[in-house]
Amino acid sequence: MADLTERISSTAKRTESRIETLGDALVNVFHLLALFAIGGAIVWSAVIAFLAMGRAGHASIEDILLLFIYLELGAMVGIYFKTNRMPVRFLIYVAITAMTRMLIGHISVNHVPDNGIILIAGAILLLAFSVLVLRIGSSKYPSASAPDGSDVSVAAESS
Repeated sequence: MADLTERISSTAKRTESRIETLGDALVNVFHLLALFAIGGAIVWSAVIAFLAMGRAGHASIEDILLLFIYLELGAMVGIYFKTNRMPVRFLIYVAITAMTRMLIGHISVNHVPDNGIILIAGAILLLAFSVLVLRIGSSKYPSASAPDGSDVSVAAESS
């Protein structure tokens, strides 16, 4: 009877191990497909924006900043694809670039200094300060998973 119990337990462990392996493989496939889809959408959007600039015959500063946003998003996807970690600093760079783009749009439409300019500039300053805090924190307290001192801090996997 004990032999039968051991065989059943062994079979259950093997089955559980196979199911976990299959689940891990499915998660990895989804991860890769999602990254390719996101990367493709970024490239597609950047090409569309670039073609629109070509049709217009010129590129405004807002258009150029938009291309920088696409570049930063593409770099984020590339880093995430290679390391399975999200560089938080890149998200802040995207936010700073987007806020700068908003500030330029606000100034070009209103032509009048108002509280909106101060709020946007304050947000940019706060974001820049957060990059500084991240850089200082990652150099003084590097994580065990990022020995190079980078501020890669959001793990996609717990492995």
